Amino acid sequence: MIEYSLLITSAVLVGIGVYMASTKKNLLKIFIGIEILATGVNLNFIGLAFIKYGGLSDALANSIVITSIVIDGVLVGVGLALTILVYRRYNTLNVDILRKLRW
Repeated sequence: MIEYSLLITSAVLVGIGVYMASTKKNLLKIFIGIEILATGVNLNFIGLAFIKYGGLSDALANSIVITSIVIDGVLVGVGLALTILVYRRYNTLNVDILRKLRW
């Protein structure tokens, strides 16, 4: 039963992440939604490996998740740095206003 609760939790996290990334107007909230989405996908990898091997750990799934966490950490650093630079330059994080700045 635990393995299915992992899959349900990951599906809820993916749903929340997709909702936040697609409907929010604040750049920081969109960024948080993408992070929640990545966490849900990582939990899904672990949950599916847990089901496939009957509670044992799968080395391939663990290595994929660890690689994804490292890439996600880089994404957090670069994304927050760009968000800070955008806020300092334009004094807003509203995506609609920033979209009007295109040329």
